Parts: sequence; C-alpha cells; structure tokens
Amino acid sequence: MTGAMHNNTVKDFGKVAVLMGGWAAERSVSLKSGQAVLEGLLEQGVNAHKVDADRNVIDILRDEKFDHVFNILHGRGGEDGEVQGILEISQIPYTGCGVMASAISMDKLMTKRIWSGANLPTPAFEILTPQSDFNAVIGKLDLPLMVKPVQEGSSIGMTKVTKAEQLKPAYEKAAEFDDVVFAEQWVTGKEFTVAILGDQVLPPIQIVANTDFYDFDAKYESNETQYHCPCDLDSDKEDELKSLSKEAFQMLGGKGWGRVDLMQDTDEKFWLIEVNTTPGMTDHSLVPMAAKQHGLSFPELTVEILKTSGLGK
Repeated sequence: MTGAMHNNTVKDFGKVAVLMGGWAAERSVSLKSGQAVLEGLLEQGVNAHKVDADRNVIDILRDEKFDHVFNILHGRGGEDGEVQGILEISQIPYTGCGVMASAISMDKLMTKRIWSGANLPTPAFEILTPQSDFNAVIGKLDLPLMVKPVQEGSSIGMTKVTKAEQLKPAYEKAAEFDDVVFAEQWVTGKEFTVAILGDQVLPPIQIVANTDFYDFDAKYESNETQYHCPCDLDSDKEDELKSLSKEAFQMLGGKGWGRVDLMQDTDEKFWLIEVNTTPGMTDHSLVPMAAKQHGLSFPELTVEILKTSGLGK
C-alpha cells in the first residue's frame, strides 16, 4: 500500500473527490459506479464528494481543495492516462494506475504487444485497415474471430465474426469508435476475470454469459449472465490463473487495483485478453463480487481501494 495511511483513520484521507461521469462512451456506467463508491465511502465515514468530471475538472479539484481522488472514470480521458497526468501535475494522490500503465492498458493493441514481447499468452491478432486483405486475415486467424476497436471499453464496437463476409462490416462498425481496429483469434472455452487489490489477488470469477460473448448487455443489463465465485477450478489451476493475472498486471506497470480478463481454452490453457485499470463498481460489477468472496463488504472495499492511492506510480 502506498502513502502514509497504514492503519490510520478515514479522517486522514481529508476531503475526497469521487471522480465520475467524464466524456467517454461509458459515461453512464461511470456515473452508476461513482454513485455506489460515493455511498460506500460515506458509509465508512470518509469525507467524500461527487465530482462529475468534464474537461475543466482540474479547476474544480483545485478550487475545492481536495486532498485525495477516488477515480472511477471509465474509458477515454479517465482511464487512459489523461486525468492521471492532471492529478500528477496537481500533486493530488489518486486511486488506480499511474499515467503509463493507464495509457498502455487502455490501448488493447499495445497491451497485447507487451504481453507477447514478455512471452505471456495472448491470442494472435492482425491490425485491420480499409486496405486489409480480409480473406488473408481469416487465413491467418481462422474463424470465428473477434473484431475490436483498440480504445473502447465495455465491449463497445466489438463483433464476433463467424463468416468471411461479416469481417468487413465488423471492421467498419469498430472503426466508428476508433482509428485503430484489430482482429483477434477466437478462444473457445471458459471466461474468467481476476481482480487485483494492492498486493492481493482476489478470488477469480468465472463468467457464464448466455450471449455469444460477454457483451455490453450481458455486462450491464442482463440478469441471466452467471458468475461463479469460487470459480470452479481446481486449486492448482486457480493458483496458475491468479499468478498469471498478477504477472500480466505488473508487466504493464499496474498498481493499486485493476481487473484482468482471461479465457481458458478447451486444453485448459489460459489466454490473456485485456486489463481494466478502473473497473466497474456497480451492482452488476465483478470486483465487488470478488471482494465479497474475500470477506470485504462493498463499503470496506471502497476504503481499501482508497488506501492504495498515491502519486508517481
């Protein structure tokens, strides 16, 4: 844990801004997460205040003389290093990853390049452009495959492609959200997510969605998505999953808290998909579920995350 908090009281955090909203495609989810975090912190006695962030957020933070920031902005601006840079310059300790790890993790392609360079398992991929030979891409990656914009979260702009003629329209859909788009080899198997809190790896969760993949509706709207925590792996496999997740997070410079998403193929091999450096904190969210299994209530979790806040990370 960074900072000089140790076992001091919640009063030592001073005045805390819960940074939510923002200007990304995930604004609505961030407002939900932020409200839940705000209520959790207040319940624990923290002097917490809602800050609906826009582009002059720095003025608000300075004028209101906040001592700490709980950053629960999702997506661009809040999760990509921008707001982290502002907070570093202003010397206001904040939760979550620093500038570099935030920027890298937000960029799914850069994340995969770093993992590949470190010989960590991540599915093969090809960058797509309007000039791409889409048949050649399918020849390399096979079908089905996933098409993803590089910098959106919450599965926005993603498509599962099962037929060759679907690839170009899937690329065009993703390109509406980002200049850079890639196709990723499909992994058939089980889906897992692993939350990191400080130095601890929380109990993994297995996600069983009744959709083709864990898409926006399955994440935020559906009550039919199932979450298994404990995750139904034997202890050796669970240890392997936790160890890989922690290594993958640290390889990107991850600090404080975050969530690593993985697949396990039919041969029981794990594949790294992506990292969330500011995971959701709504009633459908996964970090609170893992924390509960670990013995932390939602309000206790908010304080434990706040304890990891710092600068120069």
